[in-house]
Amino acid sequence: MRTVLNILNFVLGGFATTLSWLLATVLSIIFIFTLPLTRSCWEITKLSLVPYGNEAIHVDELEPQSRNALLNTGGTLLNILWLVLFGWWLCIMHITAGIVQCLSIIGIPVGIANFKIAAIALWPVGRRVVSVEMARAAREANARRRFQ
Repeated sequence: MRTVLNILNFVLGGFATTLSWLLATVLSIIFIFTLPLTRSCWEITKLSLVPYGNEAIHVDELEPQSRNALLNTGGTLLNILWLVLFGWWLCIMHITAGIVQCLSIIGIPVGIANFKIAAIALWPVGRRVVSVEMARAAREANARRRFQ
């Protein structure tokens, strides 16, 4: 089912959003001062291409033992830079694609996936794209650790 939905996403506009993320990735490489944003761009490019079966999860949830306040502060500053340079237009791109996809009944699930990615597009630094199963396992392990 995931494969069918990923193909449907690609056909109904996922190629355009993925190309936008690729453009943002290339621009973040070209502008030297945005080089730290490149990893996040590439991660969300993968999510934009194949949204079903994958999920963006914050690094702190994935590896809670490696939390670092200094890195989190730097990530917040990079997210602010990202929002100003790239985030707002990628968010608008995903919202537009989601609205257009939701106009047909068959495109509603794909449109909802684009709305989820639109939220990530505003603040992507520190997120990694992993399988849904790995994200669920990381969240369960964090919950067990927190409530024991």
